[in-house]
Amino acid sequence: MSDSYVIVGDGIAGASAAETLREEAPDAEITVITEEGESLYNRILIKEFAKGKLPEAPISIHDESWYDDHDVDLRLNTLVVDVDVENDAIRTHEGETIEYDSLLLAIGGTPQQLPVGNADAEGIHHFWTFQDARKIKESVEDADRGVIVGAGLLGIDFAAICGAQDVEAKYLMRGDSWWRYALSNEGAEIMHEAMRERGVEPVFDSGVDHFEVDDDGHVVAAVDPNGERYECDFAGVAIGLDFNTEILEDTPIETDDGVIVDEYMRTNVDNVFAAGDITEFHDTVLGERAQNGAWGSAKEQGTIAAHNMIDHGSEPFKWVSSYSITHFDFPFLSFGHPTLGDDSVEATTDEGEWRRVALKDGRVVGGVLIGDLSPQSAFKQLMREKRDVSGQKELLMEPGFAVDDLAASTEH
Repeated sequence: MSDSYVIVGDGIAGASAAETLREEAPDAEITVITEEGESLYNRILIKEFAKGKLPEAPISIHDESWYDDHDVDLRLNTLVVDVDVENDAIRTHEGETIEYDSLLLAIGGTPQQLPVGNADAEGIHHFWTFQDARKIKESVEDADRGVIVGAGLLGIDFAAICGAQDVEAKYLMRGDSWWRYALSNEGAEIMHEAMRERGVEPVFDSGVDHFEVDDDGHVVAAVDPNGERYECDFAGVAIGLDFNTEILEDTPIETDDGVIVDEYMRTNVDNVFAAGDITEFHDTVLGERAQNGAWGSAKEQGTIAAHNMIDHGSEPFKWVSSYSITHFDFPFLSFGHPTLGDDSVEATTDEGEWRRVALKDGRVVGGVLIGDLSPQSAFKQLMREKRDVSGQKELLMEPGFAVDDLAASTEH
């Protein structure tokens, strides 16, 4: 009999696993289960759709015919409610039991809700799925004033959407800058100014104490902890994800914030693997456990998981992730783990380009580039090689930096 593989989740992690399994195990039975009502789409492009810059058509990656053509059993609108690792089976919300030889959990997360009054009012949006993007686009097109909450990479998408739709917005941030764990005030101010140019005003040391609603239950204002009131008919909340581990609570599968896996994407249960946002994986670059939900990282994890579902130990996950923002007149890229480290070095060039590199124990662990992205390959190489740059970190800020510059410096 051929092996049977069940994949829970049809995001890029689950889909790349299905592609790899079909390529390497042409006779295998492959089932893909997803809560969503549509097959794989480009999660990166849905923000452009919400901005009004793209129609729906280019966003789809796998239409349903792809699954038929590749003999993959796709189950849309299907919720997995139980994982039975003793009997190698999952159960769906409809009571169906599906058995597997190997299981991949690519179940991602759910946007966190603000724990404040009226946080579920009409006009308050979270941004994760294509269906979310459709609702956001419809809502923001009819809006005049917006409020954004969540000073990170997802929150800035709401800022860009408001700017593109000519909605004046207040961006309420708890700290004194955007993404303050990865950027200094100098780097963050570049982003603040770009927001202001699009009609989005950062408000620091703020947040939301509660929302006010009208008689129809639609949001009309956000009130911050300082008592300041910001009128709005659209609000975007992006404060993080709750990872979907609840279906694993009564199983021996080890979880923390997500599902814990080794460098082969395998959990502590031999035939159960995980990939994508949900994973807390052994980062071979850091040498410790890490979590990263970037598109490229999730795609690679799905591929690596599939290789190891077929032949465990055949290929470890070695990846330096990156995340780009393309909303403004300059490029922005973060790589690795820019919020980690015990040291950092940064610089601004005469051309207004800015970079920051985070270091831990003398090694590069991540960073952010604004304007000039050309050093990213060199920095990623240093991460993969675990090169100690102690005493040479200022060289990382030199225009045109290359890895060979460090070698030359060491020789002297």
